[in-house]
Amino acid sequence: MKTGQKLVEIHEYQGDGYRPLIDFETWRVALLKYCDELRPENMETMQRHEETDEVFLLLRGKCLLFVGDGIDEAGEVQIYPLEPLKLFNVKKGVWHNHALSEDAVVLIVENRDTASANSPVTRLNSEQQKKIRQAAAEFGLLSEKG
Repeated sequence: MKTGQKLVEIHEYQGDGYRPLIDFETWRVALLKYCDELRPENMETMQRHEETDEVFLLLRGKCLLFVGDGIDEAGEVQIYPLEPLKLFNVKKGVWHNHALSEDAVVLIVENRDTASANSPVTRLNSEQQKKIRQAAAEFGLLSEKG
């Protein structure tokens, strides 16, 4: 180790939404926090990552993970309530999105080069949106703002 080299880096994020915090060689660690874009009533799309699995770990609050089983579009939406300290690995190429409680914090691990260029988006139809809103209401995720 070179003299003066940092032994430990410490990162935190106080803002809203998604923020990468550590990039190293081929991997990235990020945090996802509540933002208005992820309110169930605002959710109109899902994305998928064509080059990486993506791991989610709920640290605080509530989070519903929505995944679609379709190829070219979201298809049938499946719902997974994230459980604290359990790893949820969304496989490469699977459509997904999230709804979070306002106090939620989710740790994300993915490939470092994950970006919009290799993460296409698909629009949700009205039936899919209705299913997401209904699940979020049952899980207690419709905010006071909505």
